[in-house]
Amino acid sequence: MAQYSAELDEVFLALADPTRRAVIHQLGRGPASVGELAREATMTLPSFMKHVRMLESTGLIHTAKAGRVRTCQLDRERLAVVDDWLAQQRRIWEERTDRLEQFVTHPNQKDTT
Repeated sequence: MAQYSAELDEVFLALADPTRRAVIHQLGRGPASVGELAREATMTLPSFMKHVRMLESTGLIHTAKAGRVRTCQLDRERLAVVDDWLAQQRRIWEERTDRLEQFVTHPNQKDTT
């Protein structure tokens, strides 16, 4: 689990902000220009760009500039670190609830796991 620590912290920190989550959600539908993304935000463009830079620095999105237009694209593979961690947590909790169920339904049996 320690192998995930730094990168997982970084991704969760990026996803902790509602503006950045909204950008990720929007990019889930496909690439979009910074201008298109910023229209949904209730802040100035320089403030919005701080969010874009944060998402880009964590690797959640990639940007490319063509002329005066900067286009953002979601890196779905980067989100896999969250998916992997959640799957691991799900397994842990399923095992715990299975043991609890076994304990409640068969209180006189010893757990062999």
